[in-house]
Amino acid sequence: MSFEILLTIAVIAFLLLLSGLFSGSETALTAASRARMHALELEGNEKAARVNRLLAEPERVIGTILLGNNLVNILASALSTSLLIGLFGDVGVAYATIAMTVLVVIFSEVLPKTYAIAFPDRIALAVAPLMQALIVVFRPAVFLIEGIVTLLLKMTPTHKDDAANILTAHEEIRGTIDLQKKEGAVARHDAHMLGGVLDLGDLKVEDIMIHRTKMEMVHADDPPEKVVAEILKTQYTRIPIWRDEPENIVAILHTKDLLSALGEAEWDVSKLDVMSFATKPWFVPDTTSLKDQLNQFLKQKQQMALVVDEYGEVQGLITLEDILEEIVGQIADEHDAHETAIRPQTDGTVNVDGSVPIRDLNRFMDWSLPDEEATTIAGLVIHEAQTIPELGQTFTFHGYRFEVLRKSRNKITALRVKPVGKDATLPAQEKAD
Repeated sequence: MSFEILLTIAVIAFLLLLSGLFSGSETALTAASRARMHALELEGNEKAARVNRLLAEPERVIGTILLGNNLVNILASALSTSLLIGLFGDVGVAYATIAMTVLVVIFSEVLPKTYAIAFPDRIALAVAPLMQALIVVFRPAVFLIEGIVTLLLKMTPTHKDDAANILTAHEEIRGTIDLQKKEGAVARHDAHMLGGVLDLGDLKVEDIMIHRTKMEMVHADDPPEKVVAEILKTQYTRIPIWRDEPENIVAILHTKDLLSALGEAEWDVSKLDVMSFATKPWFVPDTTSLKDQLNQFLKQKQQMALVVDEYGEVQGLITLEDILEEIVGQIADEHDAHETAIRPQTDGTVNVDGSVPIRDLNRFMDWSLPDEEATTIAGLVIHEAQTIPELGQTFTFHGYRFEVLRKSRNKITALRVKPVGKDATLPAQEKAD
């Protein structure tokens, strides 16, 4: 066997080794624990800091790995084809195809990726310096490829993929939470709380606000005796004040300010001027995300805001407690009315008020009803049925059966819900017996 043939075989073996390195690096960097890398970086581990910098720019890492992997694989295939054609003639193409497929799959894909999955953190720390160097070397070519890909994506009908991120942090965290919940490492309630934090950026204040029809308010022109009497009946500490029409909120009355004013008036209610110590209302758009609204509550040091639509009309109100309940679940105190809106039955069904948010029912029962098109369970039934149901009608969709138990005019006030199997996904109306 000539030296030239031995040299070609050695080069092919080296290229396959590089291909395996690229494949293993991709798997290791994708599967590496970000929490562990962050902890190691805080301890002064320079390699962990390199891994974190690589994970901060996933497009560059993936682009470099794909470019290097394809480059060495194609070069190895070309060399092997040339070598075997010289040895066996035209049939050498078939030999090269079979041989390279077997070698690439075993030694460049399966073996390195299997090892990388078994020891992702160790391998990620080892390959981080090399990957950083390769990113610098391949940067011009990667920039060119990214530019071509971006141009092609902009030419597609949809724009959802134009700014797509290869590694989405929120989805990665959510997937980890779901996996840990299924394996029993995280309790269901804890998983819901962690998921609630991630959902704050997706939900808007209109999704959880108290609708204006349920707001407790007082009239600005009522005598002080009537205002105090109405406030004593309510369980809330902050009460909106309206004038001329209920949608015209002019002030917010805090019960602590009311007590201070009563003390200064020597507890003579008739001397009170309610508007003199009421505070200015704070209006927020209904499209504000819960994450932004929570930050605003903390920044403004307030706990209640009035929600308005694009026309400036009051749609409802939202409190700091409402947002916190999206994370920790229902918060009740000794003054709250203890009404159970979700009532599981012994036969496996659940009686639920129509105004219950879908998210609350999903949390309480560990269900997965969709909440993209409707906020409340009654709204979901109306949306899927495409009509206002009659009393006693039942509908089956998304794997659950809904029966209308109570109705007030066009409003569904109570339903009975029962899981019937995930295969029932299309709405199907059934007449009640």
